[in-house]
Amino acid sequence: MSSSLKSCSSYEKYEIRKRDPNPKSCALLVIDMQNYFSSMATPILHNLNTTINLCRRASIPVIFTRHRHKSPSDHGMLEEWWFGDLIIDGTVESHLMAALDHKGEDMVVEKNTYSAFRNTGLQEKLVEMGVEEVIVTGVMTNLCCETTAREAFIRGFRVFFSTDATATSDKDLHDATLKNMAYGFAYLLDCQRLKQALSTC
Repeated sequence: MSSSLKSCSSYEKYEIRKRDPNPKSCALLVIDMQNYFSSMATPILHNLNTTINLCRRASIPVIFTRHRHKSPSDHGMLEEWWFGDLIIDGTVESHLMAALDHKGEDMVVEKNTYSAFRNTGLQEKLVEMGVEEVIVTGVMTNLCCETTAREAFIRGFRVFFSTDATATSDKDLHDATLKNMAYGFAYLLDCQRLKQALSTC
């Protein structure tokens, strides 16, 4: 992943359609940028913090999610799938990364599955805020980011998916998600395109 603001054109081969986000009806979702994921999240921190800063300057609300488990009753299929390697609430691994541009007044949505919408009240919060579009960033590209983007689309939100402020464990998995998103669920963008789009508003 690039750590600069240079335009990343590699995803353009997947694009079927293009559109710019509308800052008046958009929210930025920052998915699970926690210490547990620091090895894959650190390389995108520059691009993600740039994305956050661009959105703040355009008065786009920034919403963070934090994945955590409080008891065995909320483990669901994740315990079996990941052999019990879960993020337990209250541990250092469950905290948002210190280098992330997160402010105390920012909204943090807590979740215990791949989707930021499932049993979190996120949809209701977005509707109350007048949000019609979401920009999805964070980790992991092919799990929580992709699931959240798909659910947002199904729930009637226009979805933008960041190509350089998302990350996962494997480049092939990352690229596969971008291809799927562009085909059926989301408009792709990177930091440079977002900067250009917001500068014209």
